[in-house]
Amino acid sequence: MADDNLKHQFAYQDLRGWIAEADKLGEMKYINGLNWEREIGMVTEMLHHTDPAPCGLFDEVPGIKKGFRVLTNFFGAQRANMTLGFPTGLNRLDLSEAFLKVYRNPENKPIPHKIVETGPIFENILTGDDVDLNIFPTPKWHEEDGGRYLGTGSYNVTMDPDEKWVNCGTYRCMIQTKNKIGFYISPGKHGRIHRDKYAERGEKMPALIVVGGSPMMFLLSSQEVPYGISEYDILGGLYKKPIECVKGKITGLPFPKDAEIVLEGWIDPNELMDEGPFGEWTGYYASDMRPEPVLHVEAIYHRNDPIILGCPPQRPPDELARYRAVARSALLKQSIQAAGVPDVTNVWAHEVGTARMLVAVSIKQRYPGHARQVGHIACQCHVGAYAGKYVFVVDDDIDVSNLEQLMWAVVTRSDPATSIDIVHNAWSTPLDPRITPEQRERGDFTNSRAIIDACRPFHWRDQFPKVNMPSEGQAKEARQKFGHLLEGWGKSV
Repeated sequence: MADDNLKHQFAYQDLRGWIAEADKLGEMKYINGLNWEREIGMVTEMLHHTDPAPCGLFDEVPGIKKGFRVLTNFFGAQRANMTLGFPTGLNRLDLSEAFLKVYRNPENKPIPHKIVETGPIFENILTGDDVDLNIFPTPKWHEEDGGRYLGTGSYNVTMDPDEKWVNCGTYRCMIQTKNKIGFYISPGKHGRIHRDKYAERGEKMPALIVVGGSPMMFLLSSQEVPYGISEYDILGGLYKKPIECVKGKITGLPFPKDAEIVLEGWIDPNELMDEGPFGEWTGYYASDMRPEPVLHVEAIYHRNDPIILGCPPQRPPDELARYRAVARSALLKQSIQAAGVPDVTNVWAHEVGTARMLVAVSIKQRYPGHARQVGHIACQCHVGAYAGKYVFVVDDDIDVSNLEQLMWAVVTRSDPATSIDIVHNAWSTPLDPRITPEQRERGDFTNSRAIIDACRPFHWRDQFPKVNMPSEGQAKEARQKFGHLLEGWGKSV
């Protein structure tokens, strides 16, 4: 487990500070001359499916002004820990646990963002006929994508028209014309709720797209933050000081003064344009092409030599799955504990299920029904409800982040006829490739959930056969005395 006294401190404030820290770790790869049509996407896919692998910063893109860059594969190797503000020595379970402790620490409660007059983001301001989304080296990320997606490692900023709180959410954004960009949001997301409220009023919605900025801000924007709380303010709590924002000159919406690129404008609820397909986080082109709202871009702000933060989804496990697994595992553990469930020892939202569709929870069993209680809460609390599929509950002797250990527990401690509960009509998404054509036609984006109790049966757990493994004491002694025999031969299992 992570050290309770582990120091947490961010060594960077913005994307350029993050690059400097990744450089110190020797994990930056500077790549010049690749085209946006195919090559940047090709290299990005290769980086995403190799772990550890460097972060790629692409410059001198043919046809694009030199210095206009794209950064991909930011979350991996030692820089993953640095991104979250921790030393590099933590494994992924310890990193998730350490992040949870920091996130839950009452001393890190949200701090409201602060409005300032100006910042580097205003180094270049384009309005009117000068607005042109094609000046940036936006890649075509996957072969079958319907267009160029400027919004992947970005976040969209909206404000609730009734309650006036600011939401930052990660939604895909496809360039449509020089001044229009897609604004796809799945049903139920906070930004979608805001958009629906404006549509019900028959009003245009003011909005921003922040393309490139603090990687930590992007991570927060892609997680299940509680409704009504701004991600800006949560980040301020983690940084222990307000995030300094400027106001857009068109909408008045706030964005960080040190962001790389910001698009500002309005969404007309009556205007739709064909969007997609896009290779999504499930590993499929599941949502095809269909009419979606667009942002009319009235202003572009960007720093000198701006950097696109690219984080396109691939077939999992990929970069997206790696960073979501760390944060979502921590937040899911918090949600289960907040429901009053005792002795939840570990949670892991597995990368192969892109941190949503396959979740494992370990517990120290305390009472009959404990395991089923945990499973049902894990699949229906806010963090676990969207697009889930399978929840496994195991005893605390199982490393939930290890798929082989997890599956061993499933095949030896569960019984197919009695250990599985099914939940019907749960919250899913049009991106789920298993939604049937008939469901899609009637707009039924729900699925079922399997809760698999792979704990030793509570009523006869003391009679369950012993595990064929050495005691911890003997295993420690073996490592101390004979570990040298395995040097250079990989990790023990």
